[in-house]
Amino acid sequence: MRRFVRLVLVAVLLVPAVARADALTVLAAASLTEALGEVASAWSKGGHPTPRLSFASSSTLARQIEQGAPANVFASADEQWMDYLDTRHLLAAGTRRDLLSNQLVLVVPAGHPEHVQIGPGFDLLALLGPKGRLAMGDPAHVPAGLYGREALTKLGLWDKVADRIAPANDVRSALLLVERGEAPAGIVYATDAAATKGVAVAGVFPADSHAPITYPFAIIAGQDTPDARDFLQFASGAEARAIFAGRGFTPVE
Repeated sequence: MRRFVRLVLVAVLLVPAVARADALTVLAAASLTEALGEVASAWSKGGHPTPRLSFASSSTLARQIEQGAPANVFASADEQWMDYLDTRHLLAAGTRRDLLSNQLVLVVPAGHPEHVQIGPGFDLLALLGPKGRLAMGDPAHVPAGLYGREALTKLGLWDKVADRIAPANDVRSALLLVERGEAPAGIVYATDAAATKGVAVAGVFPADSHAPITYPFAIIAGQDTPDARDFLQFASGAEARAIFAGRGFTPVE
């Protein structure tokens, strides 16, 4: 009898572990933190296990997927890192879709608001001051940094500030540097700026100064489950689109 009771207890204790093992795992760009968390919560209310969400730069996540990280869905902040996986046959065929777009903005600490017109001839160095650095995602691989470098280059500003960059591991880390006053200005997405009261938007980069900011979503090869399909479909639907729009993203038609 005691042995039977022990077996029942073991079985009960294992149920949560099994449920956790079956839960959907989503790897997503750091800029999606609040919006995707809200979308995941809405999806789980439909009877699905609460998904595991992991946020970092798209470049970091893409390399993790390449190395075999166990995950079902990838949401990138640019096409480049989704292409990186696609060319390596690491995406489930036919599941890739562009869902969102965003804007690139220049932010400053909320306690020192500035309003500038970003364009050729803009004196970014004056805004940074004699020793200040420009916070941005690492322009070597982080999408927000890649967009930022492209915009600064097209506007003729990159060479002037290239040695004054404070590269961050992802866009949220760059945002934090400005929030804390450790950098007098930073380049982030409009949705990042809207997620905190610690910064103010000083200006918006012209849309034609960089490639369109696009967020492609896809299921990872070998992880194409019914829940993964359902989540991707939900993220493309009206309820999720309203959530994303409420967070400042523009759903792609």
